[in-house]
Amino acid sequence: MTNFDEMVMLFAINNVENHEHLLNERQTRIPEMISDPFLLTDRLFIKNFRLSKNLVRNIIELLQTRIVSKDRSSAIDLNTKVLVTLNFLATGSYQSPIGNSRFAALSQPTVSRCISEVVEALNHPEIFNEWVKFPKNLNELTEIRNEFYRENWISRSYRCIDCTHIAIVSPSTNLNLNENQNPEHIYVNRKGYHSINVQLICDSKLRILNVNARFPGSTHDTHIWNNSLVLPVLQELYRRNYDNFYLLGDSGYPLRQWLLTPITNPTTDAEKFFNTKQMSTRCIIERCNGVLKMRFRCLLKDRILHYKPEKASSIINACVVLHNMCIANNVPMKYEHDIEEHDNLGMLGDQEILADNNRNIELTLGRQQRDKVARYLFHRHGV
Repeated sequence: MTNFDEMVMLFAINNVENHEHLLNERQTRIPEMISDPFLLTDRLFIKNFRLSKNLVRNIIELLQTRIVSKDRSSAIDLNTKVLVTLNFLATGSYQSPIGNSRFAALSQPTVSRCISEVVEALNHPEIFNEWVKFPKNLNELTEIRNEFYRENWISRSYRCIDCTHIAIVSPSTNLNLNENQNPEHIYVNRKGYHSINVQLICDSKLRILNVNARFPGSTHDTHIWNNSLVLPVLQELYRRNYDNFYLLGDSGYPLRQWLLTPITNPTTDAEKFFNTKQMSTRCIIERCNGVLKMRFRCLLKDRILHYKPEKASSIINACVVLHNMCIANNVPMKYEHDIEEHDNLGMLGDQEILADNNRNIELTLGRQQRDKVARYLFHRHGV
């Protein structure tokens, strides 16, 4: 009897060990159990992956030279890697549910590797700079300006600028040169959660021309703008007397000839009209922020990116690339309002706290430019 009990116990222990081994090893992908997402209707495909079928096929072809699949039979094919990544970016779900979906059947570590490979590929300069690019010559600048003129109100304005916060988990307190380069508290924004403060510049079609996702959440919008690669471009244009190009920004930015902000206390009808039109046109960048986050819900505040800041920045950049691809290919997107609350905390009102007319010639020239535009608009519209 004792020997029988011992045999039963050994059999039970062996079963437990085998079960644990199966849980820890890579999940076996059984083709018959995995649904082909390309068999979905177009509407459901876009709902799950945010991109159209043809666009996903184009991306798979684009990434073939950037992501080399392993030769072994158990290697994950590029189609699966791309679709898994898109599903993660679209839903903002955890990696385990993504892997357990009927489209993948992958373990969490495998999903993580898929996301890392695809995000890294989309951040490659040859791909990123092709899809997120600021105008590089006067012809391109003029074309974007004219698009704004046809669709909006300011004949010389061709872009809008704003910052938006992307929530991340609390970074590690261990600092090193490659990751976690900033102390944890630097990432806490004015609303009390950890984030990356992302600067976006878009055109009238909601296409993002420039993104800066390198700064912690506590960084002021003005500091990000002062360290932007776009600022020297606009300054050089004005030094060469090309003074008919500028951005529209909110009151958190410094008023300059190339960056027009609302008038703090408008008194004349022309000033009031300018503010109304400036704010209504500037909502384009707020719509752009909203569409980006609703299309790729991993960027929503309530989803939170569970990655180190550097990896989170790469994910944000990848979403911007995909967003621009969707814009270029007219992928439908139902925009939902009130995605993010906007406040005016820290607004400096034309930076009058920092400088006055006598000490800041750029502020003086900015006011002159804004007044000229206000008068032009007021008379042009016959108000």
